[in-house]
Amino acid sequence: MEMTDYNACDDRTLTRMVVEGDNKAFDTLFARHRDAIYAMLVKRTGNADVVEDLMQEAFMKAYLNIGRYNPDYDFGGWICTIAKNTFVDFDRLRRSRALSPGSNLPLDGKVRLTQTSIPTPEESIINAQRRAQIDRYISQLPENYRRLFELRFIDEYSYDEIAEKLGMKLNTVKTQIFRVRARMCRMISEGDKH
Repeated sequence: MEMTDYNACDDRTLTRMVVEGDNKAFDTLFARHRDAIYAMLVKRTGNADVVEDLMQEAFMKAYLNIGRYNPDYDFGGWICTIAKNTFVDFDRLRRSRALSPGSNLPLDGKVRLTQTSIPTPEESIINAQRRAQIDRYISQLPENYRRLFELRFIDEYSYDEIAEKLGMKLNTVKTQIFRVRARMCRMISEGDKH
């Protein structure tokens, strides 16, 4: 079996490989763009403590939505847009909390991905297969993690909305979502070996 030199592949090739189910290709994309995203988020947040969490969230969103990526555009720009939007959601929530502490108004934590072209029938089949793979990983999570993952990454609720919906403390929600995100990342990177 021929070994793939992932580092020799360009981003367009790697994204195609990810869409076709090669999770190691996504690891290469992550490694290739991690430093630039990290630097951008540190500059925007001014707080290195939250950057790792924002980075993980941005790359998880990119992975879940990679079927929507248009290879006619730069992958680095696409993931940067996702990371910027993740930061904007975080900053909006932080500012809202600072302006109205104790407010229970729901906040819009939706991620806005860049518009892409309508998928071809082949892309639709690949996207459905990818979604089935993600659904399989989600089904392997414990019930409490599955619910948190779906609320945050599928339904795109904000942390505050999840805390309110589940009757949990905000810090508990953040901690558990960090853990479920780490577990999903591990499952994705290991593929079907786990």
